[in-house]
Amino acid sequence: MVDPTTSLKRLIGSAAPPLEKARGLRTVEDLLGFWPRRYTPYDSDLSTLREGEYAVVVARVRTANARPMKYRKGRILTVVAAGERGGELDITFFKPHGHEDRLVPGVRAVFAGQVSSFNGRMQLTHPGYELLDEGEDVDRGELVPIYTRVPRLQNWTIMRSVETVLDALDELPDPIPAPVRAARDLPSRLVATRMLHQPRTRGGVEAGRRRMRYEEAFVLQSALAMRRLDGSREATAPRVARPGGLLEAFDARMPFELTEGQRAVGEQIAADLARDVPMHRLLQGEVGSGKTVVALRAMLAVVDSGAQAAILAPTEVLAAQHHRSITTMLGDLAEGGLLGGSDIGTRVALLTGSQSTKARRAALLQAASGEAGLVVGTHALLEASVQFAELGLVVVDEQHRFGVEQRDVLRSKAQQPPHVLVMTATPIPRTVAMTVFGDMETSTLRELPRGRAPITTHVVPEHLPGWMPRTWQRVAEEVAGGGRVYVVCPRIHEDDGAADGADGADLVEEGPPPDADDEPEQWEAPGAEDRPARPPLKSVLRVAAELAENPDLRGVRLGVLHGQLPPEEKEAVMGAFARGDLDVLVSTTVIEVGVDVPEATAMVILDADRFGVSQLHQLRGRVGRGGRPGLCLLVTGTDNEQTRERLEAVAATTDGFRLARLDLTLRREGDILGARQSGGRGSLRFLSLLRDEELVVMAHEDAFAVVAQDPSLAAHPDLAVAVAERLDEEQAAYLERS
Repeated sequence: MVDPTTSLKRLIGSAAPPLEKARGLRTVEDLLGFWPRRYTPYDSDLSTLREGEYAVVVARVRTANARPMKYRKGRILTVVAAGERGGELDITFFKPHGHEDRLVPGVRAVFAGQVSSFNGRMQLTHPGYELLDEGEDVDRGELVPIYTRVPRLQNWTIMRSVETVLDALDELPDPIPAPVRAARDLPSRLVATRMLHQPRTRGGVEAGRRRMRYEEAFVLQSALAMRRLDGSREATAPRVARPGGLLEAFDARMPFELTEGQRAVGEQIAADLARDVPMHRLLQGEVGSGKTVVALRAMLAVVDSGAQAAILAPTEVLAAQHHRSITTMLGDLAEGGLLGGSDIGTRVALLTGSQSTKARRAALLQAASGEAGLVVGTHALLEASVQFAELGLVVVDEQHRFGVEQRDVLRSKAQQPPHVLVMTATPIPRTVAMTVFGDMETSTLRELPRGRAPITTHVVPEHLPGWMPRTWQRVAEEVAGGGRVYVVCPRIHEDDGAADGADGADLVEEGPPPDADDEPEQWEAPGAEDRPARPPLKSVLRVAAELAENPDLRGVRLGVLHGQLPPEEKEAVMGAFARGDLDVLVSTTVIEVGVDVPEATAMVILDADRFGVSQLHQLRGRVGRGGRPGLCLLVTGTDNEQTRERLEAVAATTDGFRLARLDLTLRREGDILGARQSGGRGSLRFLSLLRDEELVVMAHEDAFAVVAQDPSLAAHPDLAVAVAERLDEEQAAYLERS
């Protein structure tokens, strides 16, 4: 009996070892998953052939000549073949044995191989071929599948191997239930596999691909539906704000009015917190849309209910920023138990890995005793020594910086499952949210708070005369007008030996895993590896030294910020910039998220072409947060047209959701789903999250309906196996933290 686990050696003999050695293909399932990378039509017009292409041609042998080779031992067979619709082609075999008796003048054959040229004539060297009877049509449809090269095997041999395997199969396990296939007009998996490996028409290939796209979406959605269902079975304590409590007092003294979006999302979160099932909600929003205030109101409601709330931040700078902004907004409400503090107040504790022993001990005691209703921290919150009196809510800021294991460690510190609120300032297209965060309810903030000024962005070509001097003059003008300016560099230290944009050994942050305070999200245009090496990337220390000597910036107070500074120095520098004691802050991407200085009006991003679209959008969101307009200058030395177009696209809009779609088209979607982390097993082979939006939505609806009716998938064993294989533990973890 032949099934997907059958060894290839049993079916295809000598072709099996090369397939296993080169591509790791050992079983029937492995070979059928070795999809053709493209398709080419049978061609009988040889005049259209081009050097370097893989061709499959129907031709008649005109002459065949076997002779000894001039400069080495052995014989060579040269065949001249004529196309039935014109043109000629030389076909060469350096080992004629077995070919010279078959390829005689007058025979017709199908030849397949890489086209090269010799003495001005197109030729195929050692092609695969198959003889045709006189008058026989090429009855294989219009197309030939072309596979990724396997040493020692002709494409012809792979085609024959796949044909042998398919002929031996009666059926293939199909993760899509038959009623769903019928409703969505999808072929079975076996039929779709034949369409792709044994193509007859372009339409058939597209039908097979559509089926496989849907399958990828359906399996992913089923896994997420099962996780959401598992979460809904947990029980926890409802958390409701009490009348006359912290939340009511905070709302009464709030110096600004909530946006409609903030109010609506706040009501969604309050309803979640009031249930006895743990909340599992994603809060996404534009840069500066007010997510922190929404999260703080949820945290205060939990404190009102007698529990504690913890917020996990990816970097010390962001943790300190959260601690500072929360205590400032709360005022005496954050001084519970202190002289002058509110009678209904609480405390806000800060925990980071580099605190002094005294400060750390005090924070640990406040968290463990319950004195601190709000606890802010970095990875230090995950340490075994950190305990809570009663943890009711976990807020994870910038979810993609954390592994699911880390989030679960924090959840495990609660006596019962806590509510979870995940925040991200990176807007997510709907289909990505469905595919990556499908096990969570999603809330979106699109509206910016009143008074938020617009940000103007320009691309600055640094190689053009006069542009850089004008850039620094513009910085001086901003400072003279009362503004403050960020200058962002991709490196901390100067490194003349590297130009790849990685911050490498410069990154030293608390962990595990290390905080990626200073690492730009690298982006390279296609073909970048073929271009000359770029000049060294701009470094914080070098740029700060140059600006200190710049006559246009005479009298401007400069500061430096990066991830290697001691925590107290980071805090001091950020405090000085926020107070206005510094005018210009030269920094790495440590200021990318969370940093809030309303007086910052301008940002200069050096080597902007080495940052990703989303990261550029995040960075510029640090300016224009007060009442004055913001300015962002994207400095680049690239002459790559595609890269320049990407930067111009960022400059053209401040709509983060439009930019998120652009980012997705530029990046491999498999990376978003963790292909690198899981060896490519869980990556997308056919599905495009943007192109196939309709399919993703359909798969989401169908998968959630199937899981709702059959939570254990007992009636759908093929789907259960596909979910387990496609989303192994590592892949599932990456989906939750992506």
